[in-house]
Amino acid sequence: MSAVDPDVQPDRLASRFPTAYTILFLLVVLAAALTWIIPAGRFDRAESAAVGREVAVAGTYRTVEPNPQGIVDILMAPVAGFYDPESYAANAVDIALFVILLGGFLGVVNATGAIDTGIRRAMARLRGREIWMIPILMSLFALGGTTYGMAEETLAFYGLLVPVMIAAGYDAVTGAAIILLGAGIGTLGSTINPFATVIASNAAGVPFTDGLALRLVLLLGGLAICIAYVMRYAARVRRDPALSRVADLAAEHRAAFAGRAAPGEGATLTGSQSLVLGVFALTFAALIWGVSSQGWWMAQMSALFLGAAIVAGVAGRLGEKRLTGAFIDGARDLLGVALVIGLARGIVVVMEQGLIADTILNAAAGAVSGLSDLAFINLLYWIQVGMSLFVPSSSGLAVLSMPILAPLSDFAGVDRSLAVTAFQSANGLVNLINPTFAVVIGGLAIARVPYERWLGFVWPLLLILTLFIMAALSAATFL
Repeated sequence: MSAVDPDVQPDRLASRFPTAYTILFLLVVLAAALTWIIPAGRFDRAESAAVGREVAVAGTYRTVEPNPQGIVDILMAPVAGFYDPESYAANAVDIALFVILLGGFLGVVNATGAIDTGIRRAMARLRGREIWMIPILMSLFALGGTTYGMAEETLAFYGLLVPVMIAAGYDAVTGAAIILLGAGIGTLGSTINPFATVIASNAAGVPFTDGLALRLVLLLGGLAICIAYVMRYAARVRRDPALSRVADLAAEHRAAFAGRAAPGEGATLTGSQSLVLGVFALTFAALIWGVSSQGWWMAQMSALFLGAAIVAGVAGRLGEKRLTGAFIDGARDLLGVALVIGLARGIVVVMEQGLIADTILNAAAGAVSGLSDLAFINLLYWIQVGMSLFVPSSSGLAVLSMPILAPLSDFAGVDRSLAVTAFQSANGLVNLINPTFAVVIGGLAIARVPYERWLGFVWPLLLILTLFIMAALSAATFL
């Protein structure tokens, strides 16, 4: 079945496929069930100056008293996923609050009519050349992914790009793909990303510059594959909208993202709308500057969108009542996204509290020991694929797995930097679809693309990328 063939019958599939909330809750239940089956175990932890946090110590695995997760733990998992005082790094309250305030900002901007009018003017000027937005934007997102691990920050861009793609004659899947695949392939082919390459290399005991050439090959080759895939899909959807993965949702998407007016020459921006668009552009410029050079994270980004919403409302002359009403309405629209993020993190909470993550890691270490270099690197890649489903955080998985798995590469005759590359490429690939990764579930929810439609769109690309990655890793063992 082609990635864009219409024989999926999306209307029938949508009626039978569960919502993202149900899928994630069932995964929480599954993770809890595993805690009754998989023996509990722990590695000792030691503070690592190179990594800046505690890492697992190889050879220290031991079984411990089990802590199987029951009904109460299952119900508590989404709550702990938002905010667990004992493990703040694993909570999602900061991301959820960011999404809600982002929704308020978008609600205020949309209430001024500036976005709808601006999109119609832009589409009129780009008529016939819209397709070139795809490679340009995907390359920019990939640059963010490969340099500083752009991930949660991308949630702010769905409300901007999805309506642009819809107005250009494409669909919401195209807009989501530009962001999710663009930043995702950058993370997959990380070069200097501190949250993947640098932490993993430090944990493995090698300079992060080792293996840079192979990672550049993965970055540039993977980006070319993704751009070609998205452009092909977008071109087919524009020729025949029935081929869209979300064809049955087209009217809903147009109403939600692009307003009622079609793109046309007659769109005229008022002075106040021009000011609002200026505030809109400056807000995203400030976001990129703050994240890339000032160390901003969710708290600072949330404050940015709160302040920008006030400024945009004043510039758009909404008045106090319309401004606050638009902000509340916009925040309400993304409340479901915030709930999804907490559910996704709840899966990780159950795994941690059930004490089975280290047991899985120990079993993985035993599976790869004693293999040839070619078999070792490919099996290591698939082990990291499996572990990424349960530990979507690149830094978290690096700290957990690299101190254990990287030393095993010495016995297989594989350079440790290649083990790092296998880790980051596996983690990056899985996080293009990972239901436990808030960026995937949250981004698709903002774009109003059902999760099963995204899977239907992206699975052939995942197969292509998997073959490309495995070929690159295998070739590297001979160099």
